Amino acid sequence: MPSPSQNSDLRDRFDRVDRSITSWMARHGLTILRISVGVVFLWFGAIKFVPGLSPADELATRTVAAMTFDVVGPGLSRPGVALLETLIGLGLLAGVWLRAVLLLLAFQMLGTLMPVVLFPGEVWRVFPVALTMEGQYIAKNAVVIAAGIVIGATVRGGQLTAEPPELRAHKRDADA
Repeated sequence: MPSPSQNSDLRDRFDRVDRSITSWMARHGLTILRISVGVVFLWFGAIKFVPGLSPADELATRTVAAMTFDVVGPGLSRPGVALLETLIGLGLLAGVWLRAVLLLLAFQMLGTLMPVVLFPGEVWRVFPVALTMEGQYIAKNAVVIAAGIVIGATVRGGQLTAEPPELRAHKRDADA
């Protein structure tokens, strides 16, 4: 059985490793989040340039048609959605004009949620417990929306911190 001092040493080592990992996540997490969401948008947008390559192609073009009262057909909506998503992806990857990019992301996310209202029979196998594959594709956008909110919280220079300021001050005082 470990002695109390061995337990204390183990806790101290664990705490140092935990602080190091948490600090790394705070330093790099937003960049990783921004880049990963950018890759997803670039990827999903790029494949929409090729008719039928994206599993969301048909639903996306029908949604745009329904939202525009059939004024915008697949010939225009497919490349339009592809361009929009590709621009969002490139903007997130480059980390430039993030306010504008996040505005486009919000606009695009509203569009992706529209099938829930316009085509509920294609979103739910059994309402409200079982989503279709298309519904799952739409539901995952909750994560994308949350990621956009987190990224947006930093466009004015905000950042993640590993510890709240009060805890850092307390630790600094204790180490002195």
